Amino acid sequence: MASESFTPALGYGWLTRFFDLAIRITMPEAEFRRRTVEALEPRAGEMILNFGFGTGQNLIRIKQCCPEVTLYGLEIDPQVKKIAEKKMAEAGETAELRLYDGRTFPFADDLFDKAFSSLVFHHLDAETKRSNLSELRRVLKTGGELLICDFGQAKSTLMRLGYGLVQLIDGFETTRDNVKGRIPFYIEEAGFQNVREAGFINTSLGTFSYYKAVK
Repeated sequence: MASESFTPALGYGWLTRFFDLAIRITMPEAEFRRRTVEALEPRAGEMILNFGFGTGQNLIRIKQCCPEVTLYGLEIDPQVKKIAEKKMAEAGETAELRLYDGRTFPFADDLFDKAFSSLVFHHLDAETKRSNLSELRRVLKTGGELLICDFGQAKSTLMRLGYGLVQLIDGFETTRDNVKGRIPFYIEEAGFQNVREAGFINTSLGTFSYYKAVK
């Protein structure tokens, strides 16, 4: 079941269909998606969860890189789920895409080998960051790997200025923790180990970071 209380990816539901275009214009899309797949390191036989799968672009690239993985996606927005289903069908790739209520993940404990999220956590308030990280830890197997790909602490004054546009669109309350570099703190607080920034890309919207951790 999807929740009726959420903020669409670009702030307004009518803008959702332009999400992929916005990414292409504002981000080095090919690079940040390639590096997402590289950081995830999908392997044959693994079960992988994409929390906040958006329009399905990362799921498609993972399947193209490693067809033998089993992919699940979790999303709160029914409109974006329909877009992802269409794009995956056009690409000839498959994944189990589900909606959820913004709280409890509809999966059993200790189910996934890996879980990842891209461009989601800067939309979430502190309480929701904590609850979703707790759920991600619950559904991961012991030894399972977490990858959070999102805006991180700005690496320069220019990157900090660029991130100001993200804050204007998505709100200062939810985005403040990202630019202060607090995402690793939230991950550690949820009980993950070996939390680290595994890399970053400087973009026109600020520094985009790759955070890895292990259950």
